[in-house]
Amino acid sequence: MYDIETRRRALALVSQGHSLNSVNRQTGISRAAIRSWRERLEPRPRASAHSAPCVRCRPTPTAPAPARAYAYLLGLYLGDGCISPHPRGGHLLRIACADAWPGLIEECRSAIRAVRPGSTAYVLRRQGCVVVTSYGRHWTCFFPQHGPGKKHERHIFLESWQQEIVEVYPWELIRGLVHSDGCRITNWTEKVIAGQHKRYEYPRYFFTNTSVDIVGIFTSALDRVGVTWKATQRKGTAQNVSIARKASVALMDAHVGAKY
Repeated sequence: MYDIETRRRALALVSQGHSLNSVNRQTGISRAAIRSWRERLEPRPRASAHSAPCVRCRPTPTAPAPARAYAYLLGLYLGDGCISPHPRGGHLLRIACADAWPGLIEECRSAIRAVRPGSTAYVLRRQGCVVVTSYGRHWTCFFPQHGPGKKHERHIFLESWQQEIVEVYPWELIRGLVHSDGCRITNWTEKVIAGQHKRYEYPRYFFTNTSVDIVGIFTSALDRVGVTWKATQRKGTAQNVSIARKASVALMDAHVGAKY
């Protein structure tokens, strides 16, 4: 048996980014016990006096604000997010982020706090990634794309109020999608000119997703901002979108940029 302070110290190590194996070695506490404590000490499903009311549940629903932050968070959710029920009621919004990009993890947390003032966005470390998690009773109102099964196994479309936000802030949606399921890479090729081998490097962007609907949402936003793209070969069940033309890459660099 462990007292509550011992449990909190162990959970504090986890929240600082230590793996369950590391905390086990440091404290001697089993991974199963630490995992159980973490689940029990997740935010309880009770309304906070400081929580913002749900703008989608009003008699006359309005769009989430600030709309710019919501458009970015929508892109993250469509790419690598999910919503799951909390065992005590309400829901958990979870967005997976590669732990190689700490700046994006913090930007994700900031977007959650901006869209739902008063909510917390804590980080759970997994192997090779972290999961930014936030409890709330109304996350399904904010993301009506939620449903049973995987996203690519059901029809995904934007509600009219979401489409209005995306039309005003298409770059924020694009940034969220690229930050979740895209990348900026540098390709290279060699050519023989006047008998000499010359190496040429050029950047390009890729976006990969297994949902045809989500890929369509992404490419529609690219069309809206004047970015030229093309669909490349399918990798398994995933579809790749490539952005390689110089002018389009320059646009993406100005509004999206490399992950950090």
